[in-house]
Amino acid sequence: MTRYPRWKFALFIVVLAVAGLYALPNLFPDAPAVQISRAEAGDQVPQSAVTELRSALKEEGLSPGPGERVDNSWLVRFDSTRDQLRARALAQQELGEEYVVAPNLVPTTPQWLRAIGARPVNLGLDLRGGVHFLLQVDMDTAIEQRLDAWSDEIKRLFKEEGLRYRDVKVRERGLDLVFGDSGTVDTARNLIRDRFDEFAIEPLENEAGLSLNLRESAIQEIQDYAVDQNRTSLNNRVNELGVAQPVVQRQGADRIVVELPGVQDAARARRILGRTATLEFRLVADENDPRRARTGVAPPGTQIFPYKDEQRPPVILERSKIVTGDRVVDAQMGFDQNGRPQVNINLDGTGARSMRRVTSENVGEPMSVLFIETKTDMKVVEGEDGEPRQEMVTKQNKYVINVATIQDTLSSRFRITGLDNAAEASELALLLRAGGLAAPVSIIEERTVGPSLGADNIEAGLNSIVLGLVLVLVFMALWYRLFGLVADIAVLGNLVIVLGVMSVIPGATLTLPGIAGMVLTVGMAVDANVLIFERIREELKAGEKPLQAIDAGYGRAFVTILDANVTTLIVAVILFAAGTGSVQGFAVTLFIGILTSMFTAILGTRAVVELIYGRAGRAPEKLSI
Repeated sequence: MTRYPRWKFALFIVVLAVAGLYALPNLFPDAPAVQISRAEAGDQVPQSAVTELRSALKEEGLSPGPGERVDNSWLVRFDSTRDQLRARALAQQELGEEYVVAPNLVPTTPQWLRAIGARPVNLGLDLRGGVHFLLQVDMDTAIEQRLDAWSDEIKRLFKEEGLRYRDVKVRERGLDLVFGDSGTVDTARNLIRDRFDEFAIEPLENEAGLSLNLRESAIQEIQDYAVDQNRTSLNNRVNELGVAQPVVQRQGADRIVVELPGVQDAARARRILGRTATLEFRLVADENDPRRARTGVAPPGTQIFPYKDEQRPPVILERSKIVTGDRVVDAQMGFDQNGRPQVNINLDGTGARSMRRVTSENVGEPMSVLFIETKTDMKVVEGEDGEPRQEMVTKQNKYVINVATIQDTLSSRFRITGLDNAAEASELALLLRAGGLAAPVSIIEERTVGPSLGADNIEAGLNSIVLGLVLVLVFMALWYRLFGLVADIAVLGNLVIVLGVMSVIPGATLTLPGIAGMVLTVGMAVDANVLIFERIREELKAGEKPLQAIDAGYGRAFVTILDANVTTLIVAVILFAAGTGSVQGFAVTLFIGILTSMFTAILGTRAVVELIYGRAGRAPEKLSI
């Protein structure tokens, strides 16, 4: 028995055991692998293709590990990243364009650890490797798209008010409204002034009308919305695709930084960023005539779009949109009563009101769903110097998914049918959930951090931790003897707890600056013990007995330790709140390390000291300190 409360012993042991259990997966790093899937969504990779590929790999001297099916694709593991990259090039050559071959990393953590939610610490781009993109938002297009929307709203307003107009023209950063007489101009001015305060209104030169010019505050608002909406959409996109711990953040007025750790295929990463999809719900034009649609000449106020099923004739749609995909707040794949795939749509309040108004006025009329998909990819072209170079190409596809008769007034919830298979429906729902881009983006900078460089960073970081740890352990053991060894146990326990906590916290990512924070934590972990041990020495010199000196040392040094660590915690919080990227990684590791070092240095070392010196009926005559 000791004088120390049993619950404190139990707390220290339980925390150390649980942290050690959740830190254990870090001994099982992710293994390099090659993922093979069919180019068409929903198609399975046949076993025969995998068997042929494995034979081809062995002929080239590569030794593929065990393969496993993941959904409709196959994962084949390798011993090293060098073999992985060689195998990817060979697999793409052997399988052809019908297959998509991409490098991947697969977990090797035992199933019993994964069953309790234990996983390795998420590694950042600088440690795991991956790709870094700097994207620029096309602000001119963002403003143009918003002006188009305002143009439709003004036309609808004039129609509701019975106001006759000749034209509403969209120009650079403004609109021109043309009327037949000056009397109508005054009425229109009052309507615009009351409803659209984003514009400065001036008379139109040379004809009866109004010139609406966007105010600077409105332009700034559009630009901020475009960047923030694009950042949100890109973040949703990479999250939906399962990229581990991506970084998607705004940089400056019109740029977005995207970092995708673990993605080794830069072309695949471009497709992740460049491919977006949205929907437009439009009424089918009254003049809808298959023969006229085939001529490609659309009546005024309409547009012609091909049908998804190429056997069916093109469709003539109204230019005005009922609802667009940015009003979709949720989309889930499901099945109808006949077992056919569908996508269940949920609109926000604005979209629901627009859908309710238009469908209530057009019961019995046909309504279409127009699918718009944008893909951005890199194309190899010949440069001016005759050398091949890569050029980004953006392609947009628009086609009608289905046309259905409005049976009743629709609101915020409805469904989309006419899809070929469940995989297509699932992919459409995913793209809609991720959201469309508010404006086009272009990749202006791209950097690839290879897995070998990440491995070098990890090795350098581990070497620094080991060197710092050894120096601290040796110093403490020589200077404080047995008490120093107790502090050394606390330092090792502190590292285990830090790893365990970072493995458990969702979103916590270890970066190279984070490793620097761990190195700093190793030094700070013994700082509290130095204060305690020096206080114990002072008490012993003052004539106190060993047990009383221990009590005084831990009790009187506590306030000083608390003050010193609280100020450092405040700095860590400020760094996390004000910093970005690597600064936040350092702040997180530092914050966790300070808390755990206080726990091990105060409660942990006291428990071990009590086990050595505090047993009842055996008061020590001197201390090894």
